[in-house]
Amino acid sequence: MLVPRKYPDDLRERATRLAVESRRDPASAVGAIRRIAGQLGVHPEALRVWVKQAETDAGERPGTSSSDAEGIAALKRENRELRRANQILKSAASFFAAERDRPSR
Repeated sequence: MLVPRKYPDDLRERATRLAVESRRDPASAVGAIRRIAGQLGVHPEALRVWVKQAETDAGERPGTSSSDAEGIAALKRENRELRRANQILKSAASFFAAERDRPSR
């Protein structure tokens, strides 16, 4: 289930773009995230996380990119469902094997 986001996507993209651009300029790099967050009404820590993820996605910082994280999550969901199906099949097989071994009346 998706959790509703506090900030709209367009605000996130705009704030992230502004912060990344400001951090590249040495004159405005110090305090850029806090300044931009204050101007746009975004919590500074939220903006810092967005910038960190944007830099990771761009390959400028080590870590798991957003697309890789989505792929890993999908694989984990599929794995969980396959394990569940496998457990159901094992239970059914043992049930029917027990039925076959019982003497009929």
